[in-house]
Amino acid sequence: QVQLVESGGGLVQAGGSLRLSCAASGRTFTNYAMGWFRQAPGKEREFVAAVSWIGDNLYYADSVKGRFTISRDNSKNTVYLQMNSLKPEDTAVYYCAATNAFWSLTSKSSYNYWGQGTQVTVSS
Repeated sequence: QVQLVESGGGLVQAGGSLRLSCAASGRTFTNYAMGWFRQAPGKEREFVAAVSWIGDNLYYADSVKGRFTISRDNSKNTVYLQMNSLKPEDTAVYYCAATNAFWSLTSKSSYNYWGQGTQVTVSS
């Protein structure tokens, strides 16, 4: 089992920044690729960003490319999502997820473990 705990969400004005963190425990962190997903009210959970096991491959949704940056610190068992130039449409609950898959890291069905989520609200 892998336990994931997100933090760093909150309320921010449009154009502002937030950094989300996801602390992992329970299994060897480097055995897992990590992803961030988000879910707005009344919408499906959607892919935001993913990072491979050792951090050499990064993936982003088109809607966040150039504004969000995913990274991981394997010494701290933590993955981050730096979010800049936030927009009201970024408002959602953000979830961290872990997978031992090698591919399809943009698909939520590839992920085995999920955190509880952290709310991000961007005001206009």
